[in-house]
Amino acid sequence: MPYAEGTTVTVARSQAEIGEVIRKYGATGYTSGWQGDQAMVEFIADARRVRIIVDVPTDWRDFELTDKKVRRKQAAAEAAMDAEVRRLWRALHIVIKAKLEVVQSGITTLESEFMAHIVMPDGRTVAEHVTPVIRESYDRGRVSGQLLAIGGSTDA
Repeated sequence: MPYAEGTTVTVARSQAEIGEVIRKYGATGYTSGWQGDQAMVEFIADARRVRIIVDVPTDWRDFELTDKKVRRKQAAAEAAMDAEVRRLWRALHIVIKAKLEVVQSGITTLESEFMAHIVMPDGRTVAEHVTPVIRESYDRGRVSGQLLAIGGSTDA
C-alpha cells in the first residue's frame, strides 16, 4: 500500500505543512505550485536553492480503470485522480521532513540529502546535469570521463 493512500489532507494543507517544516529547519525562502502535470516545491537553505518536481496526474481518463480493471464513471475517476494528487503531496511532505531532520541531526548534509534537487547557477538541477552522463556511462559500459572529472578518481 503506497504511503498516504486514502489521505483526505488537501493539497493546500500539505503545501502549508511543507512550508512550516522548511521554515522550522531554517530555510530562508519557500514556494510551491504547479504547472501542467508537474508539482513543484522550491526552498533556500544553507545558501542552496533546492527544487523538487513531482509529476502529478492531470487526466481523469488515466483513472478510468480500477486495479481490478473495473471501469469507473467519470466522477469516480476524477475522485481517484484527486486522491492520487493528495497522496503525492503527502509523500512529498514526509520525504522533505525526513531529509531535513537527518540534516539537522548531523547524520548527513543538505548536499547529500538533496543533491539531485540542488539548483545550479544556470537554473538546472544537479540531476538535470548528471542524469544524461550516468545514462551514457551505462550505455558505454564504463564511467564517463565527465563523471571521473567530478569525482577525481579513475578507480572503479
